Amino acid sequence: MSIYKQRRDEVENQLNKGALWAVTYGDLMSYLMIFFLVLFSFSVARTDKTKSRKYEESLGNIQKAFGGQADSRGLDRAKAQEKESQVETSLKRSMQVGELANLVQVQSSERKVKLVLTEGVLFASGRADLKEHAKKVLAPIAAELKKLPNDVIIEGHTDNVPIKKGKYASNWELSMARAYSVLQFMQEQGISAKHLAGIGYGENRPIGDNSTVEGRARNRRIEISLMKTD
Repeated sequence: MSIYKQRRDEVENQLNKGALWAVTYGDLMSYLMIFFLVLFSFSVARTDKTKSRKYEESLGNIQKAFGGQADSRGLDRAKAQEKESQVETSLKRSMQVGELANLVQVQSSERKVKLVLTEGVLFASGRADLKEHAKKVLAPIAAELKKLPNDVIIEGHTDNVPIKKGKYASNWELSMARAYSVLQFMQEQGISAKHLAGIGYGENRPIGDNSTVEGRARNRRIEISLMKTD
């Protein structure tokens, strides 16, 4: 019996040694599967900007778990995007209250949050100085925008009706002057000048049909864009 048991143990040992590669192979396959699942989840997050903050945080946690150092730039970007999301939500909420709901349109994309205000809200016809009421409309917008160190771009637009008299020789000049008036007000409200830019497009970027009264009214507008973190 002892000889039989000894030989049986020897056979089992040989079989076990021969099977060790399978254990290593199984571990390798498991790690590869986890690796590709992580890559896939990150790919999904990358294509959906709303999930980019979670992506950056997850990547930082994985780096720490494997003994590395988290990418500080990635974490800073994630924090900045979180603050942008909060301001965007606050802007949309505040622009839906009372009178502002009919005066300001809020549009959002991956690159920016854009607020659109028609000419009549801010300026008298053919003029570029802000109405007193316009300041009450712009003040809560400035209060939200100055919470972030992001760039704010102010664009002036007009319709295609030629200017025949007045201070400005063309729609282009008028649109630039209007953009500057809003920019100046934003600076007075505490937004840093280094984050402000003004552009005048004149009649060159219409959003409405200039052959109709309604279309021309839509084209006479100011757009204020909060640029998001890349």
